[in-house]
Amino acid sequence: MNSLKLCGLEGIPIIRQGDDLAEIILTALHRSKIVLQDGDILVVTQKIISKAEGRLINLTDIHPAASSRRMAKRCNKDPRLVEIILQESNSVLRVRPGILIVEHRLGFVCANAGIDHSNIQDRPGTTQEWVSLLPKDPDASARNLRQTLQSRTKTELGVLIIDSHGRAWRNGTSGVAIGLSGLPGLEDLRGKPDLFDRKLQITTVGVADELAAAASLLMGQASEGTPVIHVRGFPYPLREGSLKELLRPKDEDLFR
Repeated sequence: MNSLKLCGLEGIPIIRQGDDLAEIILTALHRSKIVLQDGDILVVTQKIISKAEGRLINLTDIHPAASSRRMAKRCNKDPRLVEIILQESNSVLRVRPGILIVEHRLGFVCANAGIDHSNIQDRPGTTQEWVSLLPKDPDASARNLRQTLQSRTKTELGVLIIDSHGRAWRNGTSGVAIGLSGLPGLEDLRGKPDLFDRKLQITTVGVADELAAAASLLMGQASEGTPVIHVRGFPYPLREGSLKELLRPKDEDLFR
């Protein structure tokens, strides 16, 4: 019987800039009595990648431009935050009170360019207000982490970096892939037979996003403290993949 097993790794400490994530993950795997096998996948929240890579900004250091101040009035947001959002974005798609939807510089559409304050610790007794940015190159982050883990364990792995995004036409956030290495983003099922031997015509499956959503259930969104998920039994062959597979070309985008 096919099975997919996801296990949250406990005991991951608060990550600081420069931390060796591979070593921290291997220690957590050992604590959980998990020995990595060929074909395993590690799903990692972008927040600890961003922290380790120093992708944090103190809002007290930001001096917003006039254009950011005007935009902030339209969406009722902190002008300093809007300044960073615009710097991280290719374009602004929607502005409403409380909402700023952008095309991130990485190519996907999201709210606030993925910038937030959750699970970021300000220093007590100071006026510092830290926010986290998404990794500069999540595919490269996934690739580097994967290569280090593979070198230390002599196994063939996949690494998936995920974030939580809202979705057009549906309420609630869901885990989505923003960087990957060693696993597919899409699985093309066109030409394969269905139950009645009819060939599928248009079916491509966003398998990286499906796995991201499953892992996000275990990670949680608040104080759960489970930023890494071990996956065994992924039902598709591992191969090299990238975020680009999941991004719909603009000329095929019916909603912009």
